[in-house]
Amino acid sequence: MRENVPPKQLAFDLPLDPRYGREDFLVGTANEAAYASIEAWPDWPDTVLVLTGPPGSGKSHLASIWATRAHAWTVPAAEVTAETVTHCISNGALVIEDIDRPGRDEAALFHLLNLARERKCPVLLTSGAVIDQIGLTVADLRSRLRLAPGAAIREPDDALLRAVIVKLFVDRQLVVDLRVIDAVALRIDRSLGRAREVVTELDRDALGRGRRITRPLALAVLERLGIADGGDDEDD
Repeated sequence: MRENVPPKQLAFDLPLDPRYGREDFLVGTANEAAYASIEAWPDWPDTVLVLTGPPGSGKSHLASIWATRAHAWTVPAAEVTAETVTHCISNGALVIEDIDRPGRDEAALFHLLNLARERKCPVLLTSGAVIDQIGLTVADLRSRLRLAPGAAIREPDDALLRAVIVKLFVDRQLVVDLRVIDAVALRIDRSLGRAREVVTELDRDALGRGRRITRPLALAVLERLGIADGGDDEDD
């Protein structure tokens, strides 16, 4: 007699469109100063603001909030070249993402910042590390960015981490028990990027198995990701 086993569902790895509105940004002690800097525009003390924070901390979200207010274009740093500088600032406001990543043209970035100052074009730059840690080789650019006002997103506290985990589940239209939130929040490092990784994996795993997300499933996924011992909890 065949065991009545539910068929395994196919989990399609479809991209989830992040919601980058002001109302979707969760403010806590880790990011309130950076959020205040974004909200202070257009009364910035300089044309340039450098926004730093670890991967997944909300830099792109804050940049998107500012870009909406300032009607700014957004470009990755790797697309700023000698040929594109004038076009990049022609819109009147600009976000340059990920200046810490390889492939940037430092001479072009320095030229862009000078031209932006001349034309009073505000520029928001994002970086995964502080300026002294990203290995800039053009001394003039390094000096310019060191002198620019900065806004840093710090490691999230427990309240913000839990709130973000809840939001990540809600964004995926998933309803989970508070014990699932606790299981994840208490075991991962204080990283919003890692929280996003775990929620994505839980969603994929639960869909593939055709099961709801429970605490034991969360512990098993955390163990598989090398984050925690799965323990011996019985499933709900």
